[in-house]
Amino acid sequence: MAKLDLESVEEIVPSFSDKIFHFLAYALFTWLWFNSFYFKFNFSKIKSIFRSILVSVAFGIIIEVLQLILTSSRSFDVLDILANSLGVLFAAILIHTKINTDVKKY
Repeated sequence: MAKLDLESVEEIVPSFSDKIFHFLAYALFTWLWFNSFYFKFNFSKIKSIFRSILVSVAFGIIIEVLQLILTSSRSFDVLDILANSLGVLFAAILIHTKINTDVKKY
């Protein structure tokens, strides 16, 4: 009977659960920015999407760089930036798809 040490498995296979959180958090972050630009500031739908993408990606990169420069307990991670950016892209695609499938009322 083989014995499996779970602690050694964690060292071999990295946990990407934090990347899933980054993905979902930045998807939500992008959606919130879109709603702010579109409903509060009355930008067009396309401008709202592009601005929400720009703000969300820039914020994610800035936070990672600040972690590198200002803290010793946190670390810069390119995979966090990738997960953040993919979450932003996912939200933007969903928003754009939803916009294009809305029925216009006249």
